Amino acid sequence: MTETTQHRETTVGIGGAAESTDMVLNIGPQHPSTHGVLRLRLVLDGELIRQAEPVIGYMHRGAEKLFEARDYRQIIMLANRHDWLSAFANELGVVMAVERMLGMEVPERAVWTRTLLAELNRVLNHLMFLGSYPLELGGITPIFHAFREREDLQHVMEEVSGGRIHYMFNRVGGLKEDLPAGWLGRARQAVAAIRSRMDVYDRLVLGNEIFRGRTRGVGVLSAQAVHAYGVSGPIARASGVDFDLRRDEPYLAYGELQDALKVVTRQEGDCLARFECLLEQTHNALELADACLDRLAELPPGPINQRLPKVLKAPEGHTYAWTENPLGINGYYLVSKGEKTPYRLKLRSASYNNIQVLAELLPGTLVADMVAILGSFFFVVGDIDK
Repeated sequence: MTETTQHRETTVGIGGAAESTDMVLNIGPQHPSTHGVLRLRLVLDGELIRQAEPVIGYMHRGAEKLFEARDYRQIIMLANRHDWLSAFANELGVVMAVERMLGMEVPERAVWTRTLLAELNRVLNHLMFLGSYPLELGGITPIFHAFREREDLQHVMEEVSGGRIHYMFNRVGGLKEDLPAGWLGRARQAVAAIRSRMDVYDRLVLGNEIFRGRTRGVGVLSAQAVHAYGVSGPIARASGVDFDLRRDEPYLAYGELQDALKVVTRQEGDCLARFECLLEQTHNALELADACLDRLAELPPGPINQRLPKVLKAPEGHTYAWTENPLGINGYYLVSKGEKTPYRLKLRSASYNNIQVLAELLPGTLVADMVAILGSFFFVVGDIDK
């Protein structure tokens, strides 16, 4: 300390703190920028992310272990809950695995109805992210449009299944029951109403220069990282990975829908490309729904399920059934010992694989861009934690 006649100066030693400005920042597990209770542990150098570690498991409920204590009718309830925006699609994989083990043929009417409801469920899933992603970047209006369109679809899904989120409409051998009288017409009206208003996202979101400025060139995911981490769905296709199970390994009625099916890809791999893929895929899901409605209208009356024994047992063996869920590849590996419960049922969820690539993608980006990147990964936390 030195003292002069004019003023007093104080110098404080900062020692080794000047050598590094790294700081550990926890995003979550209750942060408003996350879709649920995911936690990100970030190591920062100023505003630059040096290291990112997704910390998962806060919602883990042990579904794979619970599968082993439930019979083949009861596990459908467990399966439809991990991705609560894609409940119908989640059910599909389980019933398809069991039907494959049984060598069971599903009635044609059930096949086409399943395909229709899977695509309507895809639209419901995508609309949530088409509305919520702009919200995370400061645009509040699209979420109101998204929920209006979702409500139109929720009405027809609720009418046919009785559920708004967890439909529980699939059964081993088909569906729970036939469609209500006049339902096809009401579903067609809902699809047409949503299609007529989808230009909101083209104009209001994609046409917004602030949205484009926050997303173009941000969070670029390479095709190599997609392959290395097993990323799938719209996120993978936005990085130029042209893979869609509905085209490449058709199931349900997708083999007959190749003319209507469009696999949407982009090469940029950034946040904007991921949003564009999601939006264009929503348009295509509406077209596929129309094609299914046309086919169902032509089908003669017939059964929508198979009669099952009171105690359903799958023969000894194992199989793997995978589907192109709204968020990516969803797979079930079923092992049976010939009992009424699975010996083992391993779940491969889309969000679990997709979110792990954040550890490689976030380092080198700014904290301000982290929310934009995180939101563009379109994950459901329950789908990560299972």
